Amino acid sequence: MLSKLDDYPIHQTSEPIAQTASSDRFVYDRYWYNGHAKDGEYYFGVGLCRYANLGILDCGFSLVIDGKQYAFHGSRRAPDEPSCLQIGPFDMQIVEPMGQHHLIIGPNETGIECDLRFTPRTSCIEEGHQNLRNARHVVMQATRLDQFGYWHGTIKYDGKELIVDQRNTYGLKDRSWGIRPVGDAYTGGAPLDEYQAVHFMWAPLHWEDQCTLAGWFEDGNGYQWHTDQAILPAYSNSADVPGVIDPNGKVWQGIVNYNITNHPGTRQAKSASLIMQDRSGESMEITLEPLLLYRMKGIGYQHPEWGHGKYKGELAIGGESWNIDDVDPLALENIHIQQVVRARCGDKVGCGVLEQMHIGPHATLGFKDWFDGA
Repeated sequence: MLSKLDDYPIHQTSEPIAQTASSDRFVYDRYWYNGHAKDGEYYFGVGLCRYANLGILDCGFSLVIDGKQYAFHGSRRAPDEPSCLQIGPFDMQIVEPMGQHHLIIGPNETGIECDLRFTPRTSCIEEGHQNLRNARHVVMQATRLDQFGYWHGTIKYDGKELIVDQRNTYGLKDRSWGIRPVGDAYTGGAPLDEYQAVHFMWAPLHWEDQCTLAGWFEDGNGYQWHTDQAILPAYSNSADVPGVIDPNGKVWQGIVNYNITNHPGTRQAKSASLIMQDRSGESMEITLEPLLLYRMKGIGYQHPEWGHGKYKGELAIGGESWNIDDVDPLALENIHIQQVVRARCGDKVGCGVLEQMHIGPHATLGFKDWFDGA
């Protein structure tokens, strides 16, 4: 099956690009973005993913503002053309690879619309290859890249319009692909444990002259089995960004030391600090002050109805909203969160997000069971 992408010299197998190298049902190729006001006034998240072996393309857009979260969901049978990133009124346009991206959600029955442009302020970070298995098969085998930038445009919701100003709205593009749990779980065979303890924390931060990223996976004993740490120069003019990889960027190798105090009865940070550190001895100590809470189910993560890779028919669109404080913080669908944070490092002040997804017990965070609170 040929596609427009086959006209580029990018083949990694003897098959057309649309034919995946793996027959694993969990193959995925995802676009993910966030945007937030520096002062935490609002946050929005965007997700779009193609599941080549499931034949599904789905998306989500979700905004938190004034104590309420709004969500747009979309799903369709995946088109034969992989470069088509349109689902009903939702249209993601790659204006320039590793450059400006343009998201349009046209008029639709949910009342949620937008016209937003993402413009980079850094080159890209290639995170380390992420691998996780259970007792029987691959759970995650993925590559991820991150690129920091600005947003500008408009968002319409609940009869209102939000002006997204580039001077005030920072964000991140996160592209990942490979294998991870999507759609329905494997069936048949001897039963496996329903859950596997996974603790993921991720802190991409914007500063005046640079951007930093620290991310780490731990098991239930607090062992860090994967870490990513990087520091990138930031540019006020996207034309000055020196290509895909910045020769002046730094990738650190080492453990991320951290201290997180969660709100009692939740798995949500009340305060946090972390120390990025390299094997060379360089280090950076950062404190984080949470300002605004966003639940990742707004773009499908653990969503009971609009979960990733769920077949909804040829085309389906849906919308919903909820008050931030009116949901069970320990329900599986609500545990995966991002928080807009104010960051401090010495006399520098920045902003960004702290992501937390805690499933299972954890030796030092105060979780004794699968879904209890601190």
